[in-house]
Amino acid sequence: MEFTKKVLVAGAGVSGIGAAELLLKLGAEVILYDGNEKLDTSAVRSRFAEDASIEIRKGELTRELASQAELCVISPGIPLEVPFVAVLKEVGVPIWSEIELAFRAAKGKLAAITGTNGKTTTTALTGEIFANACDSAFTVGNIGIPYTQEALNMKDNSLTVVECSSFQLETIIDFKPEVSAILNITEDHLNRHKTMENYASIKEKIAMNQDASNTCVLNYEDEVLRAFGESLNIPVIFFSSERELEQGIFLKDGRILLKHGDQTIEFVRTCEMNIIGKHNYENAMAAIAIAWAMGIDVEIIRKTLREFKAVEHRIEYVTEKKGVVYYNDSKGTNPDAAIKAVQAMDRPTVLIAGGYDKESEFDEWIETFGTNIKCMLLMGVTAKKIAACADSHGFKAYEFTDSMESAVKRAAELAQPGDAVLLSPACASWDMFPNFEVRGRVFKDCVLALED
Repeated sequence: MEFTKKVLVAGAGVSGIGAAELLLKLGAEVILYDGNEKLDTSAVRSRFAEDASIEIRKGELTRELASQAELCVISPGIPLEVPFVAVLKEVGVPIWSEIELAFRAAKGKLAAITGTNGKTTTTALTGEIFANACDSAFTVGNIGIPYTQEALNMKDNSLTVVECSSFQLETIIDFKPEVSAILNITEDHLNRHKTMENYASIKEKIAMNQDASNTCVLNYEDEVLRAFGESLNIPVIFFSSERELEQGIFLKDGRILLKHGDQTIEFVRTCEMNIIGKHNYENAMAAIAIAWAMGIDVEIIRKTLREFKAVEHRIEYVTEKKGVVYYNDSKGTNPDAAIKAVQAMDRPTVLIAGGYDKESEFDEWIETFGTNIKCMLLMGVTAKKIAACADSHGFKAYEFTDSMESAVKRAAELAQPGDAVLLSPACASWDMFPNFEVRGRVFKDCVLALED
């Protein structure tokens, strides 16, 4: 693939840099644009070769500058409602997602995964299966490595799995994976997508270009996805943690089974895996379905399932101190994800929660506390909002704290031998930390600093 266009790349972060580097390798002229007036353009320019055909611009996007571009590749963190997008549309500049660009440049077979929760674990597990099955395997996307960064390294026999956010799926055009998967759809990012209907429709775009030679993997227990699957005219593999399916993948008596035609295949017993919780068994079922649809050998899938370890920041075991087990679930950035973590706890638990307000509601999360959550330590912008919600449900065992360090120290005081301490905030991190990864690592550092 060669590109002779002049391309505007919007956003000078990791995604924008990755897209710009790929476009330059493809032969395009690049204008790297960021609306931040304080952007250090010389520092950004230093990321590229001296002779690279790239121009760095910041501040307001003028109509004149927009008119120079034949295409815009937009970073996922930029909402489509910002003024410069309107300018691009006025002058008729097409807008692509970064994953659209990478897809057009890449080779090999692609699996794409989205959903509100479980994406990272499912993507990581699928990626390990691919790596065990193929000497040219790639795990990219929202999981941390930009798809654009690896696209030109892919070969005709490569297997790639990409984790896709709703932000990335908003502006796909021809993006077409061999296998797509939507794990679940629950309330999240409504501050950007406004309604659940709009949010769901954007997630469903992952399958919009697929045909009869492709497969879509869906959660049967999600009513929205069940209806979506039944409306598709392509092969669908459903998975379920609640019932035995006539066809598909399901959990029964502690075993993950696949029914395909008249055969039933047992893949793994849940007690053989290193991940816990029903939601993780759902993630495993989705990964199995993807790998099965890609034609990967059953024994390779089985072996990987038994060896796979939990993803960092997703109900990640940290350590045990004074008989108390500590878990890091910093990736629990919305109530539904945090529900999964609460349900995975099998002992009295001190919960650390709160953070940036994404306009979520916390009722259903608090209703799952039961006798598992003995106390909740609240911090961040949402602390008082969560406390008010807890009050309305009769849960009074909460305290406020102003830092991760003080939260961990207080949790250690409250927890008894045999208890757990769980960081599962039910909120984004942006009020106190740059991202959930930093939040999780700070939590782990604070835990490891506790006296043994």
